[in-house]
Amino acid sequence: MKFGEWVKTLIFYEILMGMKATLTHLLHYKPITLQYPHEKKPLPPNYRGMLALLRYDDETEKCVGCDLCEAACPSRVIQVYSAEVPGEPTKRYAKEYYMDMTRCLFCGQCVDACPVDALGMTQEFEWAVYDKRNLQLNKQQLLAIGDRAFPVREKRIEFQHPNVAYFNVSFGDIPQKDA
Repeated sequence: MKFGEWVKTLIFYEILMGMKATLTHLLHYKPITLQYPHEKKPLPPNYRGMLALLRYDDETEKCVGCDLCEAACPSRVIQVYSAEVPGEPTKRYAKEYYMDMTRCLFCGQCVDACPVDALGMTQEFEWAVYDKRNLQLNKQQLLAIGDRAFPVREKRIEFQHPNVAYFNVSFGDIPQKDA
């Protein structure tokens, strides 16, 4: 054994270094406490909070009632009842939409499965209630959450991409493209 190692063993060097770290923390301590209801910790941008149904900028709903979110949900939280738009058999919409947030895993698979981006995960996490039946949300409640959490909305798909409107057979008022 070398002399330096022998001295470190004799004076318990590792214990002294641990005591030094403890004392520096004790003497230079700055609290990081937040006053919770008034101050909130910033959440990461990929935080998965409460689910919401989204709308287009002209207040129409994005959901087309395809039931893919219901099929993708591992805990079977979502129930979608879809119907056809009267007079337009190729267009569908979600007639009723229900979510039981007490069973939600907040995995985000329903958001990923949606082909029209009608679902979104918000930054909301404060959903404490006295009665868990208040967490069984319907379509109007989910749309209200979406309006509150996502104030900036996108345009309808036919206004984003004009060529899509020519090939969409469900819009009778848009003229067909000349061949």
